[in-house]
Amino acid sequence: MTAPSQRSGRLGVGIVGAGRVGPVLGAALAGAGHAITGISAVSEASRERAEAMLPGVPVLEIPDLVERSELVILAVPDAELPGLVAGLAATGAWQAGQLVVHTSAAHGIQVLAPAFASGIIPLAIHPAMSFTGTSMDLGRMVDSWFAVTAPAPVLPIAQVLVVEMGGEPVVVEERDRAAYAEAISTATTFSTAIVDQAAGLLAGIGVEEPGRVLGPLIRSAVDDALRRSSPAGGARLTSGDVPLPTDEGHEPH
Repeated sequence: MTAPSQRSGRLGVGIVGAGRVGPVLGAALAGAGHAITGISAVSEASRERAEAMLPGVPVLEIPDLVERSELVILAVPDAELPGLVAGLAATGAWQAGQLVVHTSAAHGIQVLAPAFASGIIPLAIHPAMSFTGTSMDLGRMVDSWFAVTAPAPVLPIAQVLVVEMGGEPVVVEERDRAAYAEAISTATTFSTAIVDQAAGLLAGIGVEEPGRVLGPLIRSAVDDALRRSSPAGGARLTSGDVPLPTDEGHEPH
């Protein structure tokens, strides 16, 4: 890993997990000028996805990836996250000044606590969107909201990473992550169930392509509901508003 005194605004990024989320976030950060040092991928499908989204990026074992990276993104299932963090801490893999991001909706930064003693900078960044694991997601990330949780002195780091990926950061306090995760799960589960039910009813009466029939209605109904739930206004951040800090006191350049 680059010494703190030598770090610039561009980071070496390692991606742990080649599911639908990790490779897309890696591609977005690469598009912002960061260097992807490697990605971990186990199955053949995950290796193919990694190559499609991050061509030429080496597939590495997790300890090697962590050793080479200034920013490590843990894009793994919720159930695997605590054990992964603790296991790497037990082997001394984490490094002082290393940015460690996880993408779980349910967890804040406390899930990274086993690595705190190593001097990492803990960040919880969850993109509030549904991923396909393809380049289509890069366009969908623009103007999507990302929940960020971090210690106050380093919160700007999480915010600027989101902005660099094209998203909008929204701060969620550690104590509120469970409620946030429930809201995300509710929106995802119920919207899918309702669409499936409505499409099934139309198909049952012989309507062809029920998805095309329902699409405009559902989109307009959801847009109306979202407008009613959201106050107008709100300034949009740009990457120039919150520059990446250096390691020296975590202050902006």
